Amino acid sequence: MKQDLIKQNALAHIQKKLGYSFRNTELLVQALTHRSYSAKNNERLEFIGDAVLDYTVAKMLFDAFPKLSEGELSRLRSNLVNEAVLADIAIEMNIGEALFLGTGELKSGGFRRPSILADAVEALFAAVSLDADFSEAESVVRRLFSGRVKTVDFKNQGKDSKTLLQEALQARRFDLPKYRIEEQTTDAQDVKFTVSCDLGELGFICRATGGSRKSAEQEAAKEAIVWVEKHYPQRKAKR
Repeated sequence: MKQDLIKQNALAHIQKKLGYSFRNTELLVQALTHRSYSAKNNERLEFIGDAVLDYTVAKMLFDAFPKLSEGELSRLRSNLVNEAVLADIAIEMNIGEALFLGTGELKSGGFRRPSILADAVEALFAAVSLDADFSEAESVVRRLFSGRVKTVDFKNQGKDSKTLLQEALQARRFDLPKYRIEEQTTDAQDVKFTVSCDLGELGFICRATGGSRKSAEQEAAKEAIVWVEKHYPQRKAKR
């Protein structure tokens, strides 16, 4: 009974975060059902949700940055529409508590696995589309991504921090960084990963915490970039 109440509260919380209440709650449940739990799962919904997400974020970027080229817009979209971002959104919505997982996935911590969380978010977009229409699903995506589009780093053409750090090190002929999970904590509401970024020969190690391993790595890389550029600045080429 207690578990049922947790699920009900989690489903209500997700709908509140989406800004949408389902008429057909079976679609909501299916969007949160992993293939390990039932044959009626969210895999097919992901197919639709992925398309809804790609189009909507592309349109948002197209409108927000009218001077960027097609290639630059594509890179920005890749920076926004990926597993790490979707997993972070899922964690903000506490989707892990609402997932329907098989026994094996539950025991192995599937409720906090970034790939499973990201898939569920995409499936939710599809579920909204089927429960209402594309326009409603687009509105949901816009609510969840509006802040991210406004703060996206388009000066670096959508490259994430790990890519920028790798390029900075390669330009200076240094070895690539190594990332390690230092700690992973879980409570009833949250999952946190603490990851280190080790620059090896440079003797610098920094740590960062995030809701997924990938997001923690990105934060650590961001700090490492600042350190590299401060201690090993590159001279600008003379014109």
